[in-house]
Amino acid sequence: MSKANSPDCLLVIDQGTTSSRAIVFDKHANALGTGQVEVKLAYPQSGWVEQTASDLIDSVASAVAAALVASGVETSRIAAIGLTNQRETTVVWDRHSGQAIAPAIVWQDRRTAETCRSLASHRDEVRQKTGLELDPYFSATKIAWILEHTPNAKERAHNGELLFGTVDSFLIHRMTGGAVHATDVTNASRTMLMDLATAEWDSSLCSLFGVPPDMLPEIRPSVGSFGTTQGLGWLPDGLPIMGVAGDQQASLVGQGCVKSGQTKCTYGTGAFLLTHTGTTIARSKNGLLTTRAATLTDGQPQFALEGSVFVAGAAVQWFRDGLKAVGAAPEINPLADQADPHSELIFVPALTGLGAPYWNPEARGTIFGLTRSTSQADMARATLEGVAYQVADLIDSIVADTGQPLIDMSVDGGMSDSDLFLQLQSDVLGFELRRSLQREATALGAGVLAGLGIGLWESVEHAFATHSSVQKRFAPARDQSWRTVALARWRKAIAAVNLFYSH
Repeated sequence: MSKANSPDCLLVIDQGTTSSRAIVFDKHANALGTGQVEVKLAYPQSGWVEQTASDLIDSVASAVAAALVASGVETSRIAAIGLTNQRETTVVWDRHSGQAIAPAIVWQDRRTAETCRSLASHRDEVRQKTGLELDPYFSATKIAWILEHTPNAKERAHNGELLFGTVDSFLIHRMTGGAVHATDVTNASRTMLMDLATAEWDSSLCSLFGVPPDMLPEIRPSVGSFGTTQGLGWLPDGLPIMGVAGDQQASLVGQGCVKSGQTKCTYGTGAFLLTHTGTTIARSKNGLLTTRAATLTDGQPQFALEGSVFVAGAAVQWFRDGLKAVGAAPEINPLADQADPHSELIFVPALTGLGAPYWNPEARGTIFGLTRSTSQADMARATLEGVAYQVADLIDSIVADTGQPLIDMSVDGGMSDSDLFLQLQSDVLGFELRRSLQREATALGAGVLAGLGIGLWESVEHAFATHSSVQKRFAPARDQSWRTVALARWRKAIAAVNLFYSH
């Protein structure tokens, strides 16, 4: 890769919940150009969230074209493609045509809550094998729902005519002209069908959820070959896809958290907190998930503890679009800054249920403490605080599971642009936050994986050798007595929500 005319750039595709992004990185892991295209979400019924699979590939194509133009980089300079994606979102498609047979069911979707309740006696088995909770969040019950509710789908699946994949698998299949049906170990670990320890599909789980094993993609390490581009039109043939990871595991790499104890939180549509546990499978007793972290060049299995908040940036979107309180998402910050400092308003933003550590898919958003004097500014601040408090609950669970207090955390994602929000978060947590220099650490992580795969770098540390990963630090401005009172009120509110929305 040191030759003057050798390809020296990486193209990263980051297919997210609300948009597809593409970024071109140079050999110093600096972003040269970005393209971004929104992806529509549909809400056919309460608790249902869908996307059109063809929109995913079309948005990726448009984002890639924009990124290449913005970067000024010719495709001949692209050494490899890195891919990262929204996890758990479920696509079932025709093996031969590549066309989806139904809308993609998004990770936020709760339509299979009743199915999960009916399988409650298998909760411990699922948790032990997969590291996951038996919850609609994950792919298994989504696959079963599509097969059950799409004409002839069950028969076609058993005949080998249909394929399943999370978004990475769907894109890989389409980008390689149907030659490769594969996923990486991080995405596979989010399906509720993979044995966490062996990284293989579990036949008894496939039977439990009614998923024919022949539908499933091959599980591969995060670094390595996932085929080459073929017949796309928007990229030349022969570009190798060399690094793949689910968005949160990619972000872990992108923030340099590749060793045990290193922790990050990404504030996107949801908030996802991961702490790396090295080669150790850390079993949570406090409502967290045990998941695979991205494998690096040595191929050693890597693990993490994860806490998932379903609604983070989505709460700000709701404040903007549902309440129509602001015209653009960033406007929530100056509005929240005008809030009454003595307001006791609490908003539990359980708009699509509660994730870790509560796992209550029936919960819904709830407001406590409304008075005649409550203002939009108070509501704006309560919306931001609701996200910060949920992350505090995840931190408590991680500390309880690991026995080690956290003293700092790396943060990225859209909400991390807000100094006001990060100050609130630091105040609630009582320790320092480090904001990533690269706002899209998720894409950077996928780029690093691809760069390792193609030999552009020897290690993660080598990739970051000329790259500063910290932009700004936020230290608590509130004392412990304030924190104790504030968290006590929050936990009282959470307890009330869980009690009200219980079966």
